[in-house]
Amino acid sequence: MHDYDDLIAYFSMEIGINEDIPTYSGGLGILAGDTLKSFVDLGMDVVGVTLLSEKGYFYQRVDEEGNQHEQDSEWSINDFMKKLDVKVEVQIENRTVYVTAWEHFITGVNGKRNKILFLDTNLEENSEQDKQLTSHLYGGDLDYRLKQEIILGLGGVRMLRKIGHNPKKFHMNEGHAAFLTLELYKEFSEIVDIDTRIKKIREKCSFTTHTPVPAGHDAFDKTRAKQCLGNMLPPEIVQMVSEKEKFSMTVLALNFSAYVNAVAKKHQEVSQLMFPNFKIDYITNGIHTGTWTNPALAKVLNKVIPDWKKNPLDLRNVLRCPVKEIMDAHTQAKKNLINHINVQSNAGFDYDIFTIGFARRATKYKRADLLLKDVERLKKIDKEVGQIQIVYAGKAHPNDTEGKQIIKHIHDIFLNLKNQIKVVYMENYNIHLAKYMTSGCDLWINTPERPLEASGTSGMKAATNGVPSLSILDGWWIEGCIEGVTGWAIGPKILNETDRNLINNFD
Repeated sequence: MHDYDDLIAYFSMEIGINEDIPTYSGGLGILAGDTLKSFVDLGMDVVGVTLLSEKGYFYQRVDEEGNQHEQDSEWSINDFMKKLDVKVEVQIENRTVYVTAWEHFITGVNGKRNKILFLDTNLEENSEQDKQLTSHLYGGDLDYRLKQEIILGLGGVRMLRKIGHNPKKFHMNEGHAAFLTLELYKEFSEIVDIDTRIKKIREKCSFTTHTPVPAGHDAFDKTRAKQCLGNMLPPEIVQMVSEKEKFSMTVLALNFSAYVNAVAKKHQEVSQLMFPNFKIDYITNGIHTGTWTNPALAKVLNKVIPDWKKNPLDLRNVLRCPVKEIMDAHTQAKKNLINHINVQSNAGFDYDIFTIGFARRATKYKRADLLLKDVERLKKIDKEVGQIQIVYAGKAHPNDTEGKQIIKHIHDIFLNLKNQIKVVYMENYNIHLAKYMTSGCDLWINTPERPLEASGTSGMKAATNGVPSLSILDGWWIEGCIEGVTGWAIGPKILNETDRNLINNFD
């Protein structure tokens, strides 16, 4: 057995590595994948821990009426990872659930390899119900989510121990992973004094909170949490993390982490207002530039800034690149996008028309339809300023009725615009489509309801490809916007009274 004391364990409910492994739903998972890729590029010893999600989040279809339909994602697990001959046990509702793991390696720019463990309960020893616990990412109801998070937290730590890892640090990427602290609490049971025990665990844990939206902070019924976790959930922990009769995963993670960060400077301010009893720092999200820079632009960068993949800080020297070559690279990326749109949707987009892109999870606060609020004004801009065409993409959670209505609303508006402005809603937004859109659009739009956009990394992907943003001043864009240079701002920079009231009135 190797000594892995220098290892960092990075726990995340979802991890997006590439489009062939659909174990992610959106920004959180893509960020996790980009972070793990950056770790290995930097030569850091990190192991990722997540759920297999063998049927993915879901495969999205949008019918001719604009209605979203969900299908299971079909992918060949064996082509991308190896099943380990190892099992651990987790108790859920006083019964044993067996967990195995699949191993996938990612390789850095210098050849270093780090592994990701994908936890799997689809084993013959388990009941039919328990076999499904790692089938669908964010599938089912809150009870299903609770059991999944038990698998991730308790099962993840036990799996690491089983295969010989003894991480010096545990990083929780959002509160979904917070049950790992209960396993550590048990491991430190020889320390009788509770405050001392908690201090020891805090020294080993860090936590990243990603959203001010209530739906992003899982909270379970206390009685149900006790039923599922049994003696793994001691009464002193229940008392510590209870909020409004709910067991809060975010508060659990906050209590057991020596370091907590938000994902943008603005988000830190919002998070601190939400959780005033905890010290919250910020590290503004980033992206893995090697993944998201389009091939045509990468060739230009390779010639002028040869080490940009090894040291992304070198990208500040992009001004050395000939403007014509950058423009030619964008023209090629745009042609690739337009070709993809036309092949996939028969939308008849044109290479020479100004192309606006919007791709986000379809949910109310993202306000995907804000751009289309005044259709007549949009038509006037198209007629008097210059022709435009608009490409949309994004999934609504299967249980998000409002989100689905937004997709349908956008579709209905299309019908009013189709004789003048071409608009398309691309199905099944994923990493593959995101690469086309963030590099090939001429303008990137983001219009969330302030202050609910924690970061918004799709705009960073666009910026990496030389595409400017027109966006609400929220999340990372407050830090990234240089008016008229990197793009254009919508709204004031500082939190106003409306923003503060919205935060204070969270459920």
